Amino acid sequence: MNKAVNISKYNNIYFIGIGGIGMSALAKYFVANGKNVAGYDKTASEITNSLEKNNAAIHFTDAIENIPLEFKDVNTTLVIYTPAIPKEHKELNYFLNNHFVVLKRAEILGLITKETFCFAVAGTHGKTTTSSILGHILKQSNVNATAFLGGIASNYNSNLILGSDKISVVEADEYDRSFLKLNPNIACITSTDADHLDIYGKKDALLKSFKDFANLVNNQLFVTYGAPINGITYGFEAAADYQASNVQIKNGITFFDVKTPKETIQNIALQLPGNHNTLNTLAALAMANSYGVSLEKIKNAIASFEGIKRRFNIKINTKDFVLIDDYAHHPTEINAVFQTVSVLYPNKSKTVIFQPHLFSRTRDFIEEFTTSLAQFDKILLLDIYPARELPIQGITSNWLAEKTLKTNKNVLVIKSISQIIENITTENNVVSMLGAGDIGVMIDTVIHKLNTKILI
Repeated sequence: MNKAVNISKYNNIYFIGIGGIGMSALAKYFVANGKNVAGYDKTASEITNSLEKNNAAIHFTDAIENIPLEFKDVNTTLVIYTPAIPKEHKELNYFLNNHFVVLKRAEILGLITKETFCFAVAGTHGKTTTSSILGHILKQSNVNATAFLGGIASNYNSNLILGSDKISVVEADEYDRSFLKLNPNIACITSTDADHLDIYGKKDALLKSFKDFANLVNNQLFVTYGAPINGITYGFEAAADYQASNVQIKNGITFFDVKTPKETIQNIALQLPGNHNTLNTLAALAMANSYGVSLEKIKNAIASFEGIKRRFNIKINTKDFVLIDDYAHHPTEINAVFQTVSVLYPNKSKTVIFQPHLFSRTRDFIEEFTTSLAQFDKILLLDIYPARELPIQGITSNWLAEKTLKTNKNVLVIKSISQIIENITTENNVVSMLGAGDIGVMIDTVIHKLNTKILI
């Protein structure tokens, strides 16, 4: 990263991949701060529509002539891109070849966090939920922080909670070692499960990267109990520095008590089900409390947190049929969904519709995927969502199905929305639609078509 970059000198900010969940949060931030914002993305979406309504100029064809003229001035334009953009991208290469300052999203976050008191949330799972809860706690407690989120927080219908330029909340993304660009004051590491082996090769390399991140933390680091990294611990275990206990679910609300190193608080109410979300909330509580927010204020804020879109969102809920939408794309996350469904709906049949995300992830965790999926009574697999990757020979959803058939005989590979509808039983069934690709868009069509099949 060019450490001499001064963001304030640039009037124009151009985004390549502006519709991405992390990129768009930055775009909204710069719009709010009076910058001229424009950019490219592959497809239009609700996110790009909202940015266009706020005067961002966005196009969807990779062509140099589509770049607005004022953004072709090297002295006034800063370019931000996502690593998901292919290297042969015409617009990216135009800016590189003409000596514009071109930075990755993580480098921009690094520049922003360097000038703020930074809360950073790292970990293979739970980053978005934890950072969203933390951002909400700080907002509700009159701590004027700006939170850059990796999902749409329901309370704000946004992936940006806008506050001052003195305090920031960011997701510390391990992909591409992006989090090593940050300047965290208070941080947490929610998990160190293997992922992104296309980048790291082996889990040991990933763990080293998390340890390198830990060494960047200036003030306090919180880690889930049992993690192979030193820090202030949180968990369900009695030996944890911050302990959640007496966890109960009543009418869909999770209640639990918390013991900190100094005090205890009882009957915290959380609208999100699942042990993993209780732990995510505990991490956010610990970070906010260490900053000086009282447990009573934190408790009140947690009670009003409404969740994040695509994080165990119950889209249909009738006596006989439940439809759940979730971003889960790693075996550990699929396990968490199954565990939560089993607690909430112990007597219902359980179907999963899963869209694998990345050929490399499917290959690297094939055994773990088959085990996690096989817990469900019925499995419907969509084709692998490629995201930033080219196909890998032999790595397909049919291959995943063949592997899963060894542990669960009820596996189908489906190719269309109509096939999804045909194979959903709406009697005594919970259906979980999981994945980080465009399955999150498909679910709206599924809901619409199901309206003609069941009475909601």
